[in-house]
Amino acid sequence: MPTVSADRLIEIAKALLIAAGASEEEAAVVARYNIGANLVGHDSHGIILIPTYIDRIKAGHIVPKAPWVITQETPTTTVVDGNWGFGYAVTDRAMRHTIEKAKTQNVAAATVFRQSHIGRLASYPLIAAGEGMIAMITADSGRSPKHVAPFGGAKARLGTNPICFAVPSNLDGPLVFDMATSAAAAGKINVATARGDQVPSGWLIDAEGKPSNDPRVLKAGGALLPLGGTEGYKGTGLAAIVEILSGLLTGLGFGVEPTGRHNDGCFIAVFNVAAFRSLETFRQEVTEFAQYLKATPPAQGFAEVYYPGEIEFRKEQERRKNGVPIEDATWNKIRVLAQGYGLADKLGV
Repeated sequence: MPTVSADRLIEIAKALLIAAGASEEEAAVVARYNIGANLVGHDSHGIILIPTYIDRIKAGHIVPKAPWVITQETPTTTVVDGNWGFGYAVTDRAMRHTIEKAKTQNVAAATVFRQSHIGRLASYPLIAAGEGMIAMITADSGRSPKHVAPFGGAKARLGTNPICFAVPSNLDGPLVFDMATSAAAAGKINVATARGDQVPSGWLIDAEGKPSNDPRVLKAGGALLPLGGTEGYKGTGLAAIVEILSGLLTGLGFGVEPTGRHNDGCFIAVFNVAAFRSLETFRQEVTEFAQYLKATPPAQGFAEVYYPGEIEFRKEQERRKNGVPIEDATWNKIRVLAQGYGLADKLGV
């Protein structure tokens, strides 16, 4: 399992995407966000996905250089048609557009439809937090193939339907909460499969609805379980709301259509803290609140209490210093792609 610096991974991802037809600007955004996921320890959303994106370009499911089009707009709302472009680039632009609205209107929201996978959600609200705003984003894969069974069900009917919030503070690392409404993200199952690992109990059922620890059952007709274990109706309820905001409000619909095209829809909301109270006072109180949580005596089996986002911040510091471990199966796919595009020597893979 090679360990590779983040800068080199970004260079590799960017070069492969450009070779596959992406513009330099698109490739830079995708590579930055994609490897950013590796840095914070979410390898399921990292460079492991670059071969998948290139396959989708070849299939016509991702359209490089697609136009970014506003189809409907008010002073506080925006509806964006991504025209099947790279989700990272489409949603990055939508978030920045929504932030600009919130600077003058104090509250702003947007929906985005017809775009490819948008990766780790935290990347987008963190832009707003850096501008002194609270932001949230929800995402749903429209009518793409589903991976999650509703509570009590034996077949997949929902996406992993993540939700994320980011809040400005004076902490060393960002206060950000990013979660799938399923027991785990589907990408974590892919990582476990690539590494030959088993997954924890409570994550998966097989095609017959029986509990399984084998990640391979997901692609053999199995399903992820909703967040919550025996209280999984809570994960199902959250997933349903995310589907309504990101699938129905965007017009993507629900269920599965036959082409299998991945189609992320998202809902974005941004709140200007200064419209409610002093930004600096709020930042400091959020910081003190996080410190209050961290001061909790740890329970048996725990070394310390973390504020939301702290584990990822620490992982990023460690991986920026020591590099990112990449499983052999993923690295071999990257090597084959580089050879196919005549870039192996240039990229040193």
